[in-house]
Amino acid sequence: MNSYIMSVDCGTTSERCIIFDKECNIVSSSQKEFRQIYPSPGWVEQDPEDIWQTALYVCRDALDKAGISAEQISAIGITNQRETTIMWDKSTGRPVYNAIVWQCRRTSDIVDKLKADGCSEMISGKTGLLPDAYFSATKLKWIFDNILGVRESAEKGEILFGTVETWIIWKLTNGSVHATDYTNASRTMLYNIYEKKWDEKLLSLFGIPSSVLPSVLPSSGLYGYTDKSIFGTSLPIMGAAGDQQSALFGQCCFRPGMTKSTYGTGGFLLMNTGDKPVKSAGGLLTTISCGSGPVPGYAAEGSVFVAGACVQWLRDEMKLIGDSRETEEIANSVPDTLGCYMVPAFTGLGAPYWDQNARGIICGITRGVRREHIIRAALEAIAYEINDVIGIMKSDSLLSDITLKIDGGAAQNNFIAQFQADISNVTVVRPRCIETTALGAAFLAGLACGYWSSLDDITRYNKAERIFEPTMPESKRKSLIDGWNDAVSKARA
Repeated sequence: MNSYIMSVDCGTTSERCIIFDKECNIVSSSQKEFRQIYPSPGWVEQDPEDIWQTALYVCRDALDKAGISAEQISAIGITNQRETTIMWDKSTGRPVYNAIVWQCRRTSDIVDKLKADGCSEMISGKTGLLPDAYFSATKLKWIFDNILGVRESAEKGEILFGTVETWIIWKLTNGSVHATDYTNASRTMLYNIYEKKWDEKLLSLFGIPSSVLPSVLPSSGLYGYTDKSIFGTSLPIMGAAGDQQSALFGQCCFRPGMTKSTYGTGGFLLMNTGDKPVKSAGGLLTTISCGSGPVPGYAAEGSVFVAGACVQWLRDEMKLIGDSRETEEIANSVPDTLGCYMVPAFTGLGAPYWDQNARGIICGITRGVRREHIIRAALEAIAYEINDVIGIMKSDSLLSDITLKIDGGAAQNNFIAQFQADISNVTVVRPRCIETTALGAAFLAGLACGYWSSLDDITRYNKAERIFEPTMPESKRKSLIDGWNDAVSKARA
């Protein structure tokens, strides 16, 4: 029988399962959105059971669509929205609280106190991260401080913590495996990325008992086996990585200096820095990257909190569009935004500003501004945000001449891809397989089980579908960026 790799991509607003063959063709795919919960302004939650049931549904649906049996799956790889924090009862499997999503800003006051207490340098020196509500540590602390009985139960060894992949692995293995990988651990603000261990000083700072923490494993290797009740047979889970590191791997950015930008719910620019962590002077994060071996490497990362989410906002909250695919044609229907800018700082601003108090604005509105201009401004904002990160990478001397590999749902939008090339004055390459996050998880699992033999073996499947070259005059580029910078200053005010 033919064999395949199953990749489970647990995103922020939807989950998908993609089954790949040996030539990296998509044999089948299933995707399903799940519920988002907004209890207060700036708060974002999800029901962990929704996350699990959605993952289970798309896996079974993808197998059905492919018309194959579970026995034909050689291995499973999992990739996930990072930083999102889940805690559950070890014996019952019931969550003690909703998942607190990476976008959630409820712990901003905790972060402000950490900064006021002079903890920023210590945190950054151990984790490569800047103190922010984005990361898992303050979310964990919030649950311990606000949900009755959780701390007492945790101190008795009855509570487990995990990011989304840890929760999914635990559920798939019927509670027999409590593990994460290096990349996800590095995003918790509790993990020492230089010593590669949970840091006792950080655990003490946040008041986190070590008993709740998962084991940390390489991104490519055996995690455990699915319970037979899930798919009718036991399948090996052989890869796990945070979504952005997985996309870097899926784009075959195996050499230092290679760079990718993912346009998902958020926007994330990562550059492989090899076996050396590079500290940024301009607000980039140092993070662990995934690899096929037991020792992980490092990457420099710029995180933009809102990218594709602003298109979802146009659709779901503002009702300006019915489908995100409409936006490309609408944006091209007008020559510009008529001086209108959108800064989608719905949950603050990430790199390079790290301003958790910034809020979204639309500015430069005149009587002539129409729906089309606002939609175009939203798409342009995504490219402006990524360009801010590119600028920091250049000023940090991490980049000089850059070819930007792009992926994620919004990367299919030709307007965004071309505007990114223009506003950043870079060559933008879109791969044949746009699902590089899922592909990265598949590669990690497939290399671990011998489905693919080497990095060279998989690199030959990384083909370009389209290349976008910059065409915008320098004077226009500078003028547009000046307008963007002015809009950002208004959002921060």
